Amino acid sequence: MKLSRKTKVIIYILLTAIAIYFLAPFVYMFFTTFKTEAEAIAYPPKLFPSKFLFENYANAWKSQPFGTYLKNSIFVTVLTTAGQILSCSMVAYGFAKFDFKGKNVLFMILLSTMMIPWDVTMIPQYMEFNMFGWINTLKPLIIPAWFGSAYYIFLMRQFLMGVPKDFEEAARIDGANAFQIYWKIYMPILKPSLILVGVLNMISVWNDYLGPLIFLQDRSKYTLALGLASFKGIHSTKIIPMLCITVIMIIPTIIAFIAAQKYIVEGTSGSIK
Repeated sequence: MKLSRKTKVIIYILLTAIAIYFLAPFVYMFFTTFKTEAEAIAYPPKLFPSKFLFENYANAWKSQPFGTYLKNSIFVTVLTTAGQILSCSMVAYGFAKFDFKGKNVLFMILLSTMMIPWDVTMIPQYMEFNMFGWINTLKPLIIPAWFGSAYYIFLMRQFLMGVPKDFEEAARIDGANAFQIYWKIYMPILKPSLILVGVLNMISVWNDYLGPLIFLQDRSKYTLALGLASFKGIHSTKIIPMLCITVIMIIPTIIAFIAAQKYIVEGTSGSIK
């Protein structure tokens, strides 16, 4: 249905108003990071500081080893994202393009694991990782990602179900084996879905607090989310340092979402045009 010009203008105005409503707290938080503590708690509040204090970020960053926390977060995020993409795409390829006995039953069992909350498996996982000697290391945060996630496997499997078998048949005629078909045919086609999974996993792992809290004890192994929580406990009465670190932490997720926005839409809408 074609909308009239007047209707489009009204819709754009409403969407703009909603966007401003949701963005306003973040904009206010960003400008507050450049204020003094007195200006931050002043009433009535002012959006812009009387003087932009850029050193607030440097002082907050140096107050704790946030450089170490950042390295740990990047390390965990990159490895878990790579693990999810590779393992989930392989499993999804198997479920979508291979016929074997019990495939539907296995897929239903896989989907049923999505109904089990992590709170239920938390203690058994801790006991298992403790038996392996992985407690107080980054291994419990990284290695499970290399065994896939039911939700991401489901997304990729549904994406691959819409890909015609003509591609696979043509590749087999040219002498390609199953792995070559997966790597050279389906992985490029899966690009939107892979980026979607990568962004979702990146945001989830980057902001993960409970996992590092349970498995990590040494502060030198803290991730940025856990370091920020510890920082808040120490500086509970200081607003500016907490806001500075919070802004630094949310910037990567915003950039990742904006950069991959087009692929996120494609990854959820279908396989190929």
